[in-house]
Amino acid sequence: MPFTAAVADQRFVLEHIAGVGALAASERFAAATPDVVEAVLEGAGEFAAGEWAPLSRVGDTVGARWTPEGVVMPEGYRDAYQAYVAGGWGTIGVPEAFGGQGLPFLLQTAVLETLGAANVGFALAPTLTVGAIEALAHHGSPEQQARYLPHLATGAWTGTMNLTEPQAGSDVGAVRAKAEPRGDGSYAITGQKIYISFGDHDMAENIVHLVLARTPDAPAGTKGLSLFLVPKYRLDADGRPGAFNDVRVVSIEHKLGLHASPTCVLSFGDNGDCIGTLIGPEFGGMRCMFTMMNNARLNVGLQGVQIAERATQAAVAYARERVQSARAGHGGAPVAIIEHPDVRRMLMRMKAQTQAARALVYLAAAQVDRAALGEPGAQARLDLLTPLAKAHGTDIGCEVSSLAIQVHGGMGYIEETGVAQHFRDARITPIYEGTNGIQAADLVGRKLSMDNGGVVLGMIAEMRQEAADAGLGRLIEACDRVAHRLLTADIEDRLAASYPFLTMLATAMCGWLMEKQGRIAASAEGDPEFLAMKRAVCDFYVAQIVPEALGLEAAAMASAAQLYALAPEAFAA
Repeated sequence: MPFTAAVADQRFVLEHIAGVGALAASERFAAATPDVVEAVLEGAGEFAAGEWAPLSRVGDTVGARWTPEGVVMPEGYRDAYQAYVAGGWGTIGVPEAFGGQGLPFLLQTAVLETLGAANVGFALAPTLTVGAIEALAHHGSPEQQARYLPHLATGAWTGTMNLTEPQAGSDVGAVRAKAEPRGDGSYAITGQKIYISFGDHDMAENIVHLVLARTPDAPAGTKGLSLFLVPKYRLDADGRPGAFNDVRVVSIEHKLGLHASPTCVLSFGDNGDCIGTLIGPEFGGMRCMFTMMNNARLNVGLQGVQIAERATQAAVAYARERVQSARAGHGGAPVAIIEHPDVRRMLMRMKAQTQAARALVYLAAAQVDRAALGEPGAQARLDLLTPLAKAHGTDIGCEVSSLAIQVHGGMGYIEETGVAQHFRDARITPIYEGTNGIQAADLVGRKLSMDNGGVVLGMIAEMRQEAADAGLGRLIEACDRVAHRLLTADIEDRLAASYPFLTMLATAMCGWLMEKQGRIAASAEGDPEFLAMKRAVCDFYVAQIVPEALGLEAAAMASAAQLYALAPEAFAA
């Protein structure tokens, strides 16, 4: 099915919700003029539709293949990736000092959305590279930055993050990979990592692995972890990829979805010849890695938007073409299924949820730039928005891709139509980069406690002041009640309430953002068809989706004792 980038809605959200114009008023982001933003959005859309979208199907049906020489990508992927590098699409948000264009991270987010909507598995390669750039830009040595960042910025080299081991999933403190000093400032790296997205491929001339490992006599747990830069190929005297660095891809996983993204088992130092260099201070690995992980969590939330957008486009196209039954109460000939009320309900919900998630993720991305400019409160707001964007964005991706199958009916369950791919691709997103349960725990643990609740309560107060709809106001008040209770609750009750509270708060924020967009669209000038769609979709979200979240208050107020009413063995009864 043809793909069209959602440029009109991206432009609207960038201007009216994320405030790209205010960013451009700063010296740092002065290049982000309206003309440049428009050119980037349009250019990325044309590139993604022409080069990446046509490869989505072969990426799913053929997928990446393991060979003894390494991972081989499906036909066409190497050329399409090189076109991405040649077009400079990876350089958008990278500082000019490191070979980038110095544009806002926010604009880079929009570009990544378009690439991922065209081909979500493929887009994981630049998504992870963005995270590696962030980690090195904040924590790398001047030498590391000079030797690696210009190539990562263009995408000529790709980056990965290596945390997970067979015995260490969400419990990062259980990592056992070792780093032994070699006496020259470098380290011999040994160990195995699993679930490494794009851990190996044949599209770029080098792969830069960021690896968590333990130095000798390191303290137990997360306090003993350090982060190391471990390239697939060591650099020669001219800074070019040279000798193989003893990083081997043992296998790739056979997955439910994301078949175009090789998920690798990597083995470091099987022959005692894997060399890495320390990023940041010894035992500072978690601080360095969280720079990359927080970036990745926003971009995983963005994956929810990507998949939802592509699934919605597929469902709308099918619903307009598929003729089935006369419209109830109208008699006459069979009509396209888009005329039936229940199909309309699903399509409206898909568009509303997709646009709400886009607004939430873009708002969070804007805080990255505002924090970089030193704007007061921006970092705290980013910290709060990150678990909301990651968890709610991916929940929406799963919901919308499931609805796309429903709109297609039986044909949606048939692989040849291609719509099932979106559902399969979406399902990993609530799991990786910290499960959504972990995001909820982070919300009620670290984020709710910021400034003794002041950050969360301040956000609630801002929404309360601006909300006009009575139903939205009731949800905001419910969020306030739950937040005040959780601030004094014990840890068990906090965690028991965490997921319903996250969904309530995220839905309230989305409702607030959608109401604001609908109000702006009602008086804005521009494409009347787009503005009419925008008003209708925003009204639908506030009227029909916001009230659903009110039903979660009972769960958010409930005691954890209800969750422990059964002994473990009783669950098998």
